Amino acid sequence: MNRLVRGNDGREWVIRAHMEWRQPATADDFEHDAAANYTPGIMMAGVALALAGALVLSMPDRLVIPEFVPYGLLLVALFFPLRWVLRRPWTVVAETDGDPAGDHPSERWVGTVSGVFNINGEVKRIAKSIAQHDLPDFEGPLHPVE
Repeated sequence: MNRLVRGNDGREWVIRAHMEWRQPATADDFEHDAAANYTPGIMMAGVALALAGALVLSMPDRLVIPEFVPYGLLLVALFFPLRWVLRRPWTVVAETDGDPAGDHPSERWVGTVSGVFNINGEVKRIAKSIAQHDLPDFEGPLHPVE
């Protein structure tokens, strides 16, 4: 997602956003990372598949399953992967090369926004702030980078 915005001071800002497939590492995250690998998740998936297999093998032959039950099970199985995809963090970058006269230097602002539904609104707010105040909002998700 790219967007070009012109500020009141004449500088052109490029606002870019791209989805991150992993959570950005911060200092606060390291004390909570107990497993540090995928082994517990793989083991739980194996246990869930074994229990599902035992349930299917122990069903009576004449059991009638309503049509909505497989769809409900599919919905339950897809809940966490869909939640994971929809809540991915997006890195937003707003940068300018400055103005041709050299009155304003180049700047780069970087931040993170979580959720695919939040990113469009946040990019619009950043663009509006740049158009009105010549800079992204200091109280928004973006922070200046040197």
